[in-house]
Amino acid sequence: MTRIKRGYIARRRRTKIRLFSSSFRGARSRLTRTINQQKIRALVSAHQDRGKQKRYFRRLWITRINAVIRYYKVYFSYSRLIHNLYKKKLLLNRKILAQIAILNSNCLYMISNEILK
Repeated sequence: MTRIKRGYIARRRRTKIRLFSSSFRGARSRLTRTINQQKIRALVSAHQDRGKQKRYFRRLWITRINAVIRYYKVYFSYSRLIHNLYKKKLLLNRKILAQIAILNSNCLYMISNEILK
């Protein structure tokens, strides 16, 4: 009986997975089963961290706005500023407000005056 050589499809699949895990340490970049487990774990972590990143940046923007408001005594607190922004229908998101607060505090002062009118 002659020897049957296996096809290349499985090897190609494993090679593709190995390329994904080439930067992992130890068995996580060498053993096929461990590579598969680590790949799933890495993709799950990446999915979770995309959500966390949005949360962390929102916290950072809020902190920056609040710090500038209190430092320059533009407004009493962050929550009142945001509440009055929505009441006056000045729809500026927190990212833009934080950039204005850091780069150009005079502009933030003008916005707060617009709210107080």
